[in-house]
Amino acid sequence: MPRKSPIVKIESCGLYTPLEKEGRDLPKLIRFTDDIPCGPDVEFGYILHIRKGRGMKLTFQIDHPPFCSTQGEIEPPFNGEVYVRSSDWKFFLGDTIGEPFEDKTGEWRIRTWLDGNLVADHTFTLFL
Repeated sequence: MPRKSPIVKIESCGLYTPLEKEGRDLPKLIRFTDDIPCGPDVEFGYILHIRKGRGMKLTFQIDHPPFCSTQGEIEPPFNGEVYVRSSDWKFFLGDTIGEPFEDKTGEWRIRTWLDGNLVADHTFTLFL
């Protein structure tokens, strides 16, 4: 029997409470916005809601303005992958930035693919 197509939507995007790295809870939306102020503990991104996608591979890329690592090298885009854990699953994809904030301003584009198909593409503008 053929597999049903997954249903993917961006449930929310904008500014969030800080993500707890070890916690299972998703961050809470503070405000829907594409304009993100640079500062300590500022978390931004989106929550994807995926239904009928259990076991599928979710890959993502975060493109950002050029800034240097602590070793003085330009940081490449952030990439990753995770597998959808259930048939009704929510996933937060985003970032928080560290000092210096001046080199982090500009457009941050976050894209997500599900088994190779683009399912989400959103751009945030970070400002001082």
